[in-house]
Amino acid sequence: MALFHGSKVKLFSLSSNVELAQGIAEHIGIPISECLVTRFADGEISIDIPDTVRGHKVFVVQSTSAPVNEHLMELLIMIDALRRASAREVNIVMPYYGYSRQDRKARARQPISAKLVADLLQTAGATRVLSMDLHAPQIQGFFDIPIDNFRALPILVEYLQNKNLENICVVSPDHGGVARARDLADILQAPIAIIDKMRPEPNVAEVMNIIGKVKNKTCIVIDDMIDTGGSIVAASKALKDAGANEVYACCTHPLLSRNAPQILNDSDLKEVICTNTVELPEYKRFPKLVQLSIAELIGEGIIHIIDDKGVSSLFTKDFRK
Repeated sequence: MALFHGSKVKLFSLSSNVELAQGIAEHIGIPISECLVTRFADGEISIDIPDTVRGHKVFVVQSTSAPVNEHLMELLIMIDALRRASAREVNIVMPYYGYSRQDRKARARQPISAKLVADLLQTAGATRVLSMDLHAPQIQGFFDIPIDNFRALPILVEYLQNKNLENICVVSPDHGGVARARDLADILQAPIAIIDKMRPEPNVAEVMNIIGKVKNKTCIVIDDMIDTGGSIVAASKALKDAGANEVYACCTHPLLSRNAPQILNDSDLKEVICTNTVELPEYKRFPKLVQLSIAELIGEGIIHIIDDKGVSSLFTKDFRK
């Protein structure tokens, strides 16, 4: 049996992000191992793993994006199958962590679903989780197993620097994203602005005020995810009304629910720049969309984990040099 860096390693892909898994496999230089995901007539998920995983370090690629519950259940069943088959390690590569927005009790009698998902993954038998740009960093504290929270910032920065944009201002779409905007602004050596907004109900945002100078600026609005697109489009309109020359949107996770592709493409945005933590079907793609691959970054992270090396060195903007 061939070893990879002195270890028995297998890489699996479930249904949610096959393209990403293929990119990771190509970068690492190992094939994707076979697993058969089928459904019973009533919708129950069944998984069959033809080859042995006994004693292997196993990596499973699966974002819990839409349909969230289907993909989450698929992942839990896969973890259970691997543990029962005596895999040495079950490392979950979950670039987009579903339910991450439910990380606290905002009102009385609300669940903390992000913690529930962490409990489910651990109970099923996961030994490590690799995620990317968690909606709330404190989600790492919900786990008693190692969790590596990768950052897409190096990939986004490289793309933006290659565009040679001038007179940049980095914009946070809300107060909660200021730290993220500051990180990007520091690298680009640009000022920041903040959109002060009120959200009357889920997925509906009302722009209230712009804190900072954006007139005659090339604005880059950065967020961790774009779901329905309402917040980003409202921010873009407010920035253009305030005199911004151009507005670019950047995010890690392009959920693009409902009619988000249409409203984003019809908006004032110059480009919508995102990564492939979420695999987008053709009907969710649109002319202004730019999707960057995280396969190399995640692949390098997997190699470091196999070799028992730290991964923090991968989060700098020159990680490919």
